[in-house]
Amino acid sequence: MFHRSRSPKPTVVLVHGAFADSTSWNDVARELLDEGHPVVAAANPLRGLSSDAAYVREVLAGIEGPVVLVGHSYGGSVITAAAVGADNVRALVYVAAFIPDKGESALNLAARFPGSSLGEALHPVPVTLPGGSPGVEFTIDQARFPHQFAADVPEGVARLMAVTQRPVTGAALEEPAPEPGWRTLPSWAVVATEDLNIPATAQRYMAERAGAQVTEVQASHAAAVSHPREVTRVVTAAAASVKQ
Repeated sequence: MFHRSRSPKPTVVLVHGAFADSTSWNDVARELLDEGHPVVAAANPLRGLSSDAAYVREVLAGIEGPVVLVGHSYGGSVITAAAVGADNVRALVYVAAFIPDKGESALNLAARFPGSSLGEALHPVPVTLPGGSPGVEFTIDQARFPHQFAADVPEGVARLMAVTQRPVTGAALEEPAPEPGWRTLPSWAVVATEDLNIPATAQRYMAERAGAQVTEVQASHAAAVSHPREVTRVVTAAAASVKQ
């Protein structure tokens, strides 16, 4: 069954990344709804890049009409892959996100540029992966989360984000990306200049390589939480480029 909308504006699909959930988009979603955009906040499984992208592609297949696909953090890797073969996607928006090329993983992109302190803040737990093989999933240590992930978010909100964070598997972060959707789709990027997870230098490099229109925001990794209006402006600019 299609998700149908009578709005003349494209549907915005928001894809969260690791150590977050769909509620991290709440303020952006509220602003988009107020502007008349249909919005879907997808629940990214965070189990593996190909399977996560396949799930998001199924979400897209249930939406009638054009879509602006938005990804945060590891969600950027997911939308890059999910957009390929999803005929209704018209634009990509990256928010403090990975923008991989074919063969790159989130892990090797993170290691390519100095400035991230994420590794020392991670808490690993052994898990059984889909298919039954052993693996590891990661969360950010709750005591370190506010500074590491959301330094410009009110402390009480950041502490709740730490509690509700979703773990990501090491397999998801290590899986090489397929052919990227940004090769054939217009892209926008929000670079968070105070990001301690994905350094701003890495974000700029990836965004420029993808030919994205770049907006810099003095924000932590949780840019959509601390600066929802700025993020929304970029999303609506991408949406305005879409012809019905």
